[in-house]
Amino acid sequence: MNQEITQNIASEVQLFQTLDQKENFLFLIGALLARVISLKKASEIMQLEPSEFLKILDLMGIEFSYLSEEDVELEKSW
Repeated sequence: MNQEITQNIASEVQLFQTLDQKENFLFLIGALLARVISLKKASEIMQLEPSEFLKILDLMGIEFSYLSEEDVELEKSW
């Protein structure tokens, strides 16, 4: 992807001050949702507490669960 395009997208994120923080956050959301990294590691990279990272995700309307999809389905059936 073109660096100018990614910078334009990242600049739209209003939560962080610097472009690097914004780009890192967007990358980490993808990695977190793909389960490539843990919430703890994503929070550490952004220098946030895991609860703060979760709150930001919640405010953005991004659902994140520690449970696997199978666990979620199992809990729904109880």
